Amino acid sequence: MIYVRKILMCVVAAFCLMACGNQEDRSHILKVYNWADYIDESVIPEFEEWYKEQTGEEVKVIYQLFDINEIMLSKIERGHDDYDVVCPSEYIIERMLRNDLLLPIKHDFGSTPDYIDNVSPYIRQRFDKIDGSGKNANDYAVGYMWGTTGFLYNADKVQREEVNSWSALENPKFHGSMLLKEAFRDVYSVLLTYLRYDDLKSGKVTRDQLMYDSSDESIALVENYLKSIRDDVAGWEADFGKEMMTKGKTLLNLSWSGDAQWAIEEAEAVGVNLDYVVPDEGSNVWFDGWVIPKYAKNVKAAQYFINFLCRSDIAIRNMDEIGYVSVIGTEEVLQSRIDTENHEPLNASYFFGEGHDSICINPVQYPDQAVIDRCAMMHDSGDRTEAMLAMWSRVKGDNASNFTYVIILIAIASLVTWGVINKHRKGKHHHKSRNK
Repeated sequence: MIYVRKILMCVVAAFCLMACGNQEDRSHILKVYNWADYIDESVIPEFEEWYKEQTGEEVKVIYQLFDINEIMLSKIERGHDDYDVVCPSEYIIERMLRNDLLLPIKHDFGSTPDYIDNVSPYIRQRFDKIDGSGKNANDYAVGYMWGTTGFLYNADKVQREEVNSWSALENPKFHGSMLLKEAFRDVYSVLLTYLRYDDLKSGKVTRDQLMYDSSDESIALVENYLKSIRDDVAGWEADFGKEMMTKGKTLLNLSWSGDAQWAIEEAEAVGVNLDYVVPDEGSNVWFDGWVIPKYAKNVKAAQYFINFLCRSDIAIRNMDEIGYVSVIGTEEVLQSRIDTENHEPLNASYFFGEGHDSICINPVQYPDQAVIDRCAMMHDSGDRTEAMLAMWSRVKGDNASNFTYVIILIAIASLVTWGVINKHRKGKHHHKSRNK
């Protein structure tokens, strides 16, 4: 099972770290720090072989896991952990650039092809908007996976028009049967988009401006709205929501697209029909990317590792394993995703380039251009983060309903049962917390 693999990986990493703890020469060790369940683990030993072929040098990957952006960030900030390559979210990349915690990523791979050029121009354009206090994020980060935030819903019991707006959160139909993400930044950004939609339509404010807005007025606006619906919320979840949806226990889940895709596939196998939608008012589009911390000891291998992950074949394998969408926009990736039997044509030219404005591809993974046009990227809230966290704490409080606790107990039981049923199945599961 995946949890056993994770424990074994941590044990192996610990022994390797102890073995090389006092060695100053780290030219043959590469320390990678990544989200849990966010890679096809079989590509790691393949990278070691590929690196030897490309450079003539040996390298051993020490692969470690984190579940929260800030845990990773705190280790980098202290400078006590000399990770060579890590995978933060866009707003953490922003914070790391502002605090001078990153090294530039060079494209000098000798005779090795520069696969980093495979990254979609759309992703590069988004990274241009990361506010690095004068530093261009594309010089310091390479995208890895991306997606949107929307509603995962039970299509057997819910009509799509019922969830085409964030106002679905107010619908009595979902009382006690909807789950919200335990991720204040994501929830705040989509609700602010909804609550100030009239200002967006009138041109009083832009989507990009809203993603920077953490004013007292906006925080109060979102807080009052959340308090008005919190009695309808069955639970605040970081990861169990998709399992609850696959079991048909709840009708609606504010979800990340990658989790939604995983849930849709798992639910289909047990006869539950789930679907995903980005509401009409708009949402956020998020990104994770690879960076090299300033305390890295093996910069050369780190650059080769990032380059390796940008190969089309490796990107496809990682997507197949974890359910999330790679930033790689090559024709090989496109051909691996086309499905004329199950998907209607959509416009994905923003990602794959001209001539791809009518292709049959999964809209959960690759939204239509019209959906992308109403999404914007979140940003670091800087010294306003504490104010937003305080709001989140006031909204949730300590008075969770009895139904919430019942939901949590059901979720735990479902996880145990699911693990038993699926012990021989290859799972796609990614847990990430974007809370700060």
